[in-house]
Amino acid sequence: MTNSRSVLLAIAAVSFGLIGVALYLQHAMNMLPCPLCVIQRYLFIAIGVGCLIGAFSSKPKLGTGIALLAALGGLGVVGKHLYVLAHPGLSCGIDPMETFLNKIPTATALPFLFQADGLCESATDTLFGLSIPQWSAVWFVILTFTLFWVLLRRRA
Repeated sequence: MTNSRSVLLAIAAVSFGLIGVALYLQHAMNMLPCPLCVIQRYLFIAIGVGCLIGAFSSKPKLGTGIALLAALGGLGVVGKHLYVLAHPGLSCGIDPMETFLNKIPTATALPFLFQADGLCESATDTLFGLSIPQWSAVWFVILTFTLFWVLLRRRA
């Protein structure tokens, strides 16, 4: 039977791997991230960091809880993103959210990772039949259920 530490480390690896995929799509495939994409990046990183905290601390449930809250937040953000895609005419483009996101210290220090330059409604390019927001939703669902499973297990 797998232990919680190995599951949390696997979730962290997946979360950071998804950030790597996002960077590849941004820099190699010229898919600019929109504000909702950038928020999802923050949440995937929060999931990874929470899982690392849970894997290496004496209180694994705390880190797992942090990661679970980030995953639930990710479900909400990706739900909004999918809503924007399903309703043409809605936008989250150049608006106060983008301006705010681009002025956060992490965005000014690491613009290659956290700068929002794209439009949410233009995220329609597909990868293996699903748009990038749809893939993000799939991963947030998988990570959320896995984190619930880790949190509700009897063994830590």
